[in-house]
Amino acid sequence: MTAEPSQLLASSTITDTLKVESRDGANVGTVHAVMVHKGSGRTTYAVLSLGGFLGMGKSYYPLPFSLLQYDAVRDLYVVTVDKRMLEGGPSWANNAPTFDQAYADRVARYYETPSQDLAAG
Repeated sequence: MTAEPSQLLASSTITDTLKVESRDGANVGTVHAVMVHKGSGRTTYAVLSLGGFLGMGKSYYPLPFSLLQYDAVRDLYVVTVDKRMLEGGPSWANNAPTFDQAYADRVARYYETPSQDLAAG
């Protein structure tokens, strides 16, 4: 008998443990972090970790959470945009940007998704 994966995530289990694949099953990376709106409690962004070796050379890509689909059978996320599009999107390597309304709007424009109003939630 196999145990079913939990449907809840503890923040301590997120960092680089949740696999992300493309629609065709290729490994994309991992979920490095999720961004939760303080007011509404909704998860609005996933920060994906791509590349790197032994913790060096990773890049981080904020992605609207709506562009991920959870595969409960395999306990991983499937990204619904092409990996090349993802790799060309807003990202950082060392210092995360200030994730303010202007940055949220930039991410939304790039992925052609509705902008999240960070003030309202």
